[in-house]
Amino acid sequence: MQYPIDVKNLSKNYSNKAAVKNINFKINKNEILGLLGPNGCGKTTTIAMMLGLLKPTNGIVLIDGEDIEKNRIKLLHKMNFISPYIELPKKLTVKENLIVYGKLYGVKKVLLRIDYLSEKLRLTEFLNKKTGELSSGQKNRVSLAKALINDPKILFLDEPTASLDPETGDFVRTFIEKLSKEREMSILLASHNMDEVKRLCKNVLMMKDGLLIDRGTPNELIKKHGKINLEEVFLKLNRTSNEF
Repeated sequence: MQYPIDVKNLSKNYSNKAAVKNINFKINKNEILGLLGPNGCGKTTTIAMMLGLLKPTNGIVLIDGEDIEKNRIKLLHKMNFISPYIELPKKLTVKENLIVYGKLYGVKKVLLRIDYLSEKLRLTEFLNKKTGELSSGQKNRVSLAKALINDPKILFLDEPTASLDPETGDFVRTFIEKLSKEREMSILLASHNMDEVKRLCKNVLMMKDGLLIDRGTPNELIKKHGKINLEEVFLKLNRTSNEF
């Protein structure tokens, strides 16, 4: 069986530090997989390798059966990402930003695509406003529109609702749920929001010190570790075990 995403023996070393240590996992079509772990555990490094932005020290990332490192340009149109650590150009308007990214991804009829995303993500009222003048919630929705400009089949979400108010956070989560089902997307979600992960993710990977230390459905992990919620499982694993 060929998976949309297949990570095999993936490692990344920096000088004397191993940031990611021989990890393996797969993501099915129409699946949201959660990737949990404390800051510095290797989540963002893993995502960067999966996007082809970082060269692995060892291992391979297969996107639809093809090595991302060798075929990044060919595979680029299938993927996109959102991260709070990457800001869009502040002096460009929202519409200008989306046009630029649409052209970078070779999107045909980019203005029609922007109109569609603007309606879905409630961007219309500030499309012509400079991105640097937006609120955090507005910027988040624009970043999500950027991530969807090329209608990707594979989406990487790194803290997609960080610093959002409850209403905007719920709007984004609901949008992601509907999008995953309607477009049959494969999504990797890295988040510190345990309720968000339990709501959105079919399966969860727990990461610590570059290792995958546990995995399962949210309910399986809660039951396995004898806890009442996913946050307690997270705390238990990251205070004790370094291995399965």
